[in-house]
Amino acid sequence: MIFALDENRVGFPNPRLGEEDGLLAVGGALTVEWLLTAYSYGIFPWFAFRERQIQWWCPMQRFVIFPKEIHISHSMRQLLNKGTYTVTLNKAFDQVIRGCGKAQQRDTMEGAWLGDDIIRAYTEMHLHHFAASVEVWQDDTLVGGLYGINIGRNFFGESMFSLAPSASKVALIFLAGIMEQSGGIIDCQFETPHLKSMGGRYIDYDEYMSYLNEE
Repeated sequence: MIFALDENRVGFPNPRLGEEDGLLAVGGALTVEWLLTAYSYGIFPWFAFRERQIQWWCPMQRFVIFPKEIHISHSMRQLLNKGTYTVTLNKAFDQVIRGCGKAQQRDTMEGAWLGDDIIRAYTEMHLHHFAASVEVWQDDTLVGGLYGINIGRNFFGESMFSLAPSASKVALIFLAGIMEQSGGIIDCQFETPHLKSMGGRYIDYDEYMSYLNEE
């Protein structure tokens, strides 16, 4: 079932009542209050920005990475040891989120979702210290990175990009290293071959929520 939300009343239906593919509701708003409420239940917005209608998703099988399980291949270890890239945290959020939206001409593709509304919303989340970015630099040039929502000990990955070999993987490994002692998870939202190769796996919604509810 897909629910219609009133943008003047913050709240979501039981995520278990959504569609099999994870689509739960449409409507609402992309404010800090709406987003924090959504992420506390593992709900996230994902929609083609040209459609203008906000869609909220909450799959019952969650594709996540446990930081201690991050897979670093031999070739990646060699790349990391070379010192080709420098990695920073929260130094260029605006550049990263816009890089994620435009890399590989993503913004011109059918179904492109990282438009101005999302950029404004997550920039506001960053200003409130709920959204974070990891930047990968080659000399003084930003060549990759990722951004997402950071609440408590968990990180909800939104997007990543790479303009140089394996730069987004470097960002993810850096993030996992920061989180390794926290006991939290990196929520990948949807499976991709890239994330699976890095150690991503599925857990069910009940186990997922147990991590979100840990103090």
